[in-house]
Amino acid sequence: MFDDQGIERGQTISPELTRGIRESRISIVVLSKNYASSSWCLDELLEILKCKEDIGQIVMTVFYGVDPSDVRKQTGDIWKVFKKTCGGKTEEKRRKWSQALNDAGNIAGEHFLNWDNESKMIEKIGRDVSNKLNTTVSKDFEDMVGLETHLEKIQSLLHLDNEDEVIIVGICGPAGIGKTTIARALHSRLTCSFRRTCFMENLRGSYNSSLDEHGLKLQLQEQLLSKILNQNGMRIYHLGAIHERLCDQKVLIILDEVDDLKQLEALANDTKWFGPGSRIVVTTENQELLKQHGIKNTYHVDFPTQKEAREIFCRYAFKQSTPQDGFENLSERVTKLCSRLPLGLRVMGSYLLRKTEDDWEDILYRLESSFDPVDRGIERVLRVGYDGLHEKNQLLFLLIAFFFNYKDEDHVKAMLADNNLNVRLGLKTLEYKSLIQKSSGGNIVMHKLLQQVGREAVQRQEPWKRQILIDAHEICDVLETDSGCANVMGISFNVSTIPNGVHISAKAFQNMRNLRFLSIYETRRDINLRVNVPENMNFPHRLRFLHWEVYPGKCLPSTFRPEYLVELNLQNNKLEKLWEGTQPLTNLNKLELCGSLRLKELPDLSNATNLKRLDLTGCWSLVEIPSSVENLHKLEELEMNLCLQLQVVPTHFNLASLISLRMLGCWQLRKFPGISTNITSLVIGDAMLEEMLESITLWSCLETLSIYGSVITHNFWAVTLIEKMGTDIERIPYCIKDLPALKSLYIGGCPKLVSLPELPGSLRRLTVETCESLETVSFPIDSPIVSFSFPNCFELGVEARRVITQKAGQMLAYLPGREVPAEFVHRAIGDSLTIRSSFCSIFRICVVVSPKSGMKEEYVDLMCRKRINGCPNGDNLFKARLRKVQAEHLFIFQFEFLEEDGWLEQDNEVLFKFTTSSQELDIIECGIQILTGETNRNISSYESYESRSEQVSEYEDGYHSDRRLEFHEQKSLSRWGFCGIFHGFLRCFMA
Repeated sequence: MFDDQGIERGQTISPELTRGIRESRISIVVLSKNYASSSWCLDELLEILKCKEDIGQIVMTVFYGVDPSDVRKQTGDIWKVFKKTCGGKTEEKRRKWSQALNDAGNIAGEHFLNWDNESKMIEKIGRDVSNKLNTTVSKDFEDMVGLETHLEKIQSLLHLDNEDEVIIVGICGPAGIGKTTIARALHSRLTCSFRRTCFMENLRGSYNSSLDEHGLKLQLQEQLLSKILNQNGMRIYHLGAIHERLCDQKVLIILDEVDDLKQLEALANDTKWFGPGSRIVVTTENQELLKQHGIKNTYHVDFPTQKEAREIFCRYAFKQSTPQDGFENLSERVTKLCSRLPLGLRVMGSYLLRKTEDDWEDILYRLESSFDPVDRGIERVLRVGYDGLHEKNQLLFLLIAFFFNYKDEDHVKAMLADNNLNVRLGLKTLEYKSLIQKSSGGNIVMHKLLQQVGREAVQRQEPWKRQILIDAHEICDVLETDSGCANVMGISFNVSTIPNGVHISAKAFQNMRNLRFLSIYETRRDINLRVNVPENMNFPHRLRFLHWEVYPGKCLPSTFRPEYLVELNLQNNKLEKLWEGTQPLTNLNKLELCGSLRLKELPDLSNATNLKRLDLTGCWSLVEIPSSVENLHKLEELEMNLCLQLQVVPTHFNLASLISLRMLGCWQLRKFPGISTNITSLVIGDAMLEEMLESITLWSCLETLSIYGSVITHNFWAVTLIEKMGTDIERIPYCIKDLPALKSLYIGGCPKLVSLPELPGSLRRLTVETCESLETVSFPIDSPIVSFSFPNCFELGVEARRVITQKAGQMLAYLPGREVPAEFVHRAIGDSLTIRSSFCSIFRICVVVSPKSGMKEEYVDLMCRKRINGCPNGDNLFKARLRKVQAEHLFIFQFEFLEEDGWLEQDNEVLFKFTTSSQELDIIECGIQILTGETNRNISSYESYESRSEQVSEYEDGYHSDRRLEFHEQKSLSRWGFCGIFHGFLRCFMA
């Protein structure tokens, strides 16, 4: 949307406004009586109509207080102002303006006088705009030959008019055919019709990891939810998270380059995970995967016709849709050579751009004289683009292929800062030659076929000339025989492909003076895998990236010098310490030590002045955090979860940039550190609660606080942690009310907690779980809390229950109880209730739920539908996700009926039917309280709830929606998916 209000007015419209009009897909012209009084508006109209004529821009009109015929003929009130505006203007200018008004008046539009309600007219205009956007292709894709035909066929499979069902559609075809481009165009076209959308790019290979199946699925779900909810770095801890967050929302999700059935099981295993009207689109080369997953609606992307293939090629080779004179036969030969594969046509076209006929003949002769099979022929075609690069750009191509694909451009530049490569210009060259693309998020993307070109290019090089080593057997030979040379810049070593392990020589890296990127990783778990590293190994000195999974030694070699490192990632290792003494760490941005179960100490980090992220999750043996951490003034994230033996941390972190700190499972830690006053998210255990008293009033930015008590039960495969750990919390500090920005508070597993103090006036959501002794709660009179959840808090007193169920402003509540409260005068035993419809539209619902003995499901959906005079009416009134409970609980929710066809004003019989998604949770009673008169004044209105739910959504990761309610604890340890850590556990203690 382009808004011209900030542009300074002048005699003519500005270039900025002209550009804004030309770049728009739709222009809406609002014609009023005074429209023609502005020469600026009339000039805008001229430009808009010019765009309509030249580029087919859609123009919509709104006649606001003026008759269309007066606009066409310039009569009536509009003539008076138009005549005045034309004063002093040339006859040509007057003629153009008059014709523009005539043309605009002839465009059918909305006439304000035909509408009784202005807001409804605006709603219709909004729908019309959305529909028109859904039938036009974004300018990003308008040059793609045949795209519209593809989109029309796919949209017919999507059945977008069906708002009740969730539909999954597959797009399949060979690599390079254009599946991803088609999916991106589809995403661009349909985005505005869905509440949330997500394009999950390049899923290929995402299931090759050292994590187990559960951990991999968690990782994929985290990625999807982070994207679709726009919550960077989001963590989830069980595989029901997608269903929890999205089951009530109409979403559009594109899963691109799927190559493993388990990816679909992780991201779209059941259509019930998503709200009605949702659409999931899967692109893959393997049609069998779609069949195995039960996806019946499949679109196969066929090769373009000969005519389309020629046009694709010409758009890149000549910047037009047909060949230049004299190149007709040559173009036909290229089209045939590329087997009509769009990727090959683009690469060849870009390469041959502006070359002479003789150049074309030479290149085609060389390619046509080879008699490789078709698939090899395509590779040879794609090689043309690589072979035509300057030597330095060829190296950049290979680095992207093996280290930087799908990486941020700035990250690439940082990693290559000390090389003699003009990275900025090189990236432009690769993009210009269609060898890479830039994703919408700014990442560099290289097609897998081009990656294979890079792999083949490395294999064709003489061994002593190779700058990147990728063959596992060759790498083994180099590392065992000291045969590496100074040319080598990068090593990408998949140790899962070697059967007998590798014994790295002490001098293996000695001759590789230019080694910058070292990645040693697994693609499958194997506790018998052996990588032997000598203690005296000469480590490469100029590394910028080191990723070494399951590092086998107790300490990095004494020769290790991290002076140039930007990222150090040592997951699931056997290290007891990293290194001795102080190291130069000025360039280090990220230090990942997740799953370092044997790590007993951290080194001096005082020189890591640019460190932004430090992850110590699962460092079970770590006892102390060194005081040098106090000097990490750029640190933003600190993860210390499950540091079971941690006892000592610096007294003052003094980290102005720290915004997220997680210390769950640090049961031995007794002294809480003084932390940044800018902290926004904090997770702590019971042992630290008393220690935070002195600091709490300083945390003016804290929005989310989670406090975990001693009762936490959780199992990780064969590893079981004891049920009670740490001390029992008996009180929450009174000073918690002084946190001015706190929006979300979770307190869980505190069996001795008896009362809650007064809470902050900013609080929007309160969850207190499994605090069996809790009796009293206290809230400010004007508290804006919209969500109360007290599962398994069985000792709540009468006054506490009254406050929770009747408090002004309350909209949602979940608490122990066996009977519907008395104020719910309409009530019934069982799961349904019938009333007459002649009532106020605002009311409250109460449902009593009862669990079966030994309830296992962590969450259960509660739903409500209505029937009018025995006929179903619309979708669910609401869907609520309820936490597992041990006995009967009340669920209370305030709701407003939206008027539909006037039925509320009639004397109809309305049946409310409540159901759950599990047989483990029964509905034993229900009730309704109609809010009229005094009750409506005492309990806030639906509009109040709407405004507050928007505020709640800021910290609920998108949980809230108009008709969806959720009651969760915060990210509890019982749902933590530390599969990587416990893979490390198995490697360390079972190997």
